[in-house]
Amino acid sequence: MVDRRARDPELLDALDAHKGVSYEGRAWRVLREGRDALLGASAGARWDPGTFDVLYTSLAREGALEEIYFHLSRQPVFPSKVRFVLHCLDVRTQRTLRLADLAALSELGVDTASFGDLNYQRTQEIADAAAFLGFDGIMAPSARWDCLNLILFCDRLEPDDLTDTASEVVDWDAWRELRQTLRTR
Repeated sequence: MVDRRARDPELLDALDAHKGVSYEGRAWRVLREGRDALLGASAGARWDPGTFDVLYTSLAREGALEEIYFHLSRQPVFPSKVRFVLHCLDVRTQRTLRLADLAALSELGVDTASFGDLNYQRTQEIADAAAFLGFDGIMAPSARWDCLNLILFCDRLEPDDLTDTASEVVDWDAWRELRQTLRTR
């Protein structure tokens, strides 16, 4: 049984003021080789309170790579045997909560000074409230790259809303070089 606290009524009111946006376009995600790119999970991450399945994507190819690179780099030894695949998805949403920038997050009580840290309590509360209010996902700034991420609530999507259109094995050495080049511009 999930231990659930009451939802913050002020947060619910703030989110309910958002109409939501539709999105139709590309998104990227990186997964271990062999995992289904269209299958979500409830991992208890930044925008996932662990009570429903989400599918993490980024609206920028580099954003998807950097998100996974960050987590792999936190390990004592960077994995060299496990292969990862970058997937390009065609995505269609109907009512996505769009939080365009850090100012929008701050208005909802997110400490933007520590947004890149691993403290997810407030963002998970926002995701829980957004799902409760019927949004099909959240579009929000990436904590790792200058782009927006798109976090999809799996139970709100139709099968035709997601298509895996292309994939490529990730070369982490090449990504390290490219990210260094892109960050010094």
